[in-house]
Amino acid sequence: MSTSTPTRPSARSATTGSPYFLVIVALYVTSLITANTVAVKVLNVGFWTSDAGILTFPIAYIVGDVLTEVYGYATARRVIWLGFVCNAIAVGVFQLAMVMPAEPSWDGGAAYERIFAATPRLLLASMCAYLVGSFVNAFVLARMKILTNGRWLWMRTIGSTIVGEGLDTVVFVLIAFAGVFSGQVLVEMMYTNWLLKTAYETAATPITYKVVNALKRVEQVDADDRATNFNPLAVGA
Repeated sequence: MSTSTPTRPSARSATTGSPYFLVIVALYVTSLITANTVAVKVLNVGFWTSDAGILTFPIAYIVGDVLTEVYGYATARRVIWLGFVCNAIAVGVFQLAMVMPAEPSWDGGAAYERIFAATPRLLLASMCAYLVGSFVNAFVLARMKILTNGRWLWMRTIGSTIVGEGLDTVVFVLIAFAGVFSGQVLVEMMYTNWLLKTAYETAATPITYKVVNALKRVEQVDADDRATNFNPLAVGA
């Protein structure tokens, strides 16, 4: 009697109905929307100046690394676009609430507009940064995985973050805040954001290792992107 060796499921089939995958996607979308909402506040803590998106946006990159490493670039690409669509919906609701008439005794209109009137510009900045940063991050990590034959995860996560977060930060800060703050403040925001996000990723590397290894074991999948179409617009691929 012949026996066959069981094969691991594909990355796409592994995501179907997976509670772990759903939690990862929810964390990714929450981190993205939260970061883009609070980014209107500029923080100054000691030696660094940064928008408040620094509090959660690096989490989206870490989760993106996990998605690409475990489920592959194609899955990460779909989640990236899903996050953008969800963010666009949130912005649409913010704007609709702003233009609708308020109850006469409510005196929070000016404060509401002060925060949410900037959101469309932040959405544009986020979209452009997405196209550059998120996809470059996923691409670099996936290609490095191929080149290293799946070894040195720490090198792939940190290396992809250095490139992706660097480009993301420059694009986002220029579009979101050019003309709002001086050139000096913009430069400070760029390099402090970049350094802090990279440090964030580096510090989270042990956790990333544990999550990636646990997911690969539980989901029985380890993506191989050798035949992947890396076009960021090929959502259905």
